[in-house]
Amino acid sequence: MIAVGRLKARWQHANRRGDLSAAAIALTPAVLLFAIFNIYPLLYSGYLSFMDWDGFSPHKQYVGLDNYRELYESPLFRNALGVTVKYTIGVTVLGVALSLVIAVLLNSGIRGQNLYRLLYFLPVVTSTVAAAVVWRYLMNPGNGYADVLLRDLGIAPPSPSWLRNPTWALRVVILVGVWKRLGFNIVIYLAGLQNIPRDYYEAATVDGAGVWGRFRHITVPLIAPITLLLVIMSVIDAFLIFDVVYVMTDGGPLGTTEVVGLLLYRQAFRYFNLGTASAMGWVIFAIVFTATVIQWKLFGTREARV
Repeated sequence: MIAVGRLKARWQHANRRGDLSAAAIALTPAVLLFAIFNIYPLLYSGYLSFMDWDGFSPHKQYVGLDNYRELYESPLFRNALGVTVKYTIGVTVLGVALSLVIAVLLNSGIRGQNLYRLLYFLPVVTSTVAAAVVWRYLMNPGNGYADVLLRDLGIAPPSPSWLRNPTWALRVVILVGVWKRLGFNIVIYLAGLQNIPRDYYEAATVDGAGVWGRFRHITVPLIAPITLLLVIMSVIDAFLIFDVVYVMTDGGPLGTTEVVGLLLYRQAFRYFNLGTASAMGWVIFAIVFTATVIQWKLFGTREARV
């Protein structure tokens, strides 16, 4: 019996080793591709951030922290960082709050909710560049649909135009960012709302809680982890904004929509300062990583205790 038990144990151990070998063989191509196209460029950009290189010269000059010092002293980078922070706050706050309200309404059993879900999700699967081009035509001065609608309503549009007005340009870009991400947030919120037991709402109704009371004391606390997830994802996505601004305003007017991603692109592919651009990329990474950790510490730990 002891010999049989040992043979059985060896057989199981051999099977486990075989499973691990098969898993390693299956994962190797994916791991190699991830390392080649993600890990290596990341590490190489860190190396370039300490170099002065134009991308063409066979020699790279080591400059230490000069690229980071240049960013710290650059008014253009400070302006771009401020614009990016404003855009991130606007898209995150408006997008998450508005999507929660719409998701609650769609989850309440209104007629045609499947159609509404489809309409809200269409911008998510629409090409970002195509959407930005359409929005640019919508905001065209004079003959754009936004100006035509405002004139029909008896309201004078801003002068000279939405995207050329320093007051309105960033607001319009934020509006496009909220519109583009709204459907994704709604779908995630709907998945969370449908997992909340109806008994909670029925018990709260019996206790005399109204619509606002049920929303405040049941819906908001129970979907707080989802809200944290959406906020973190929105911050990361918004801080990396590039294509919408590039197509709609190209950073204008007067730098009011000059985001960090656009400035990085110009440094790398217009002025060929790859060292400065790489340093800028690592600064963005550090800011996003720090913001994510802070959000998780402030809200994630609290939800875990709850």
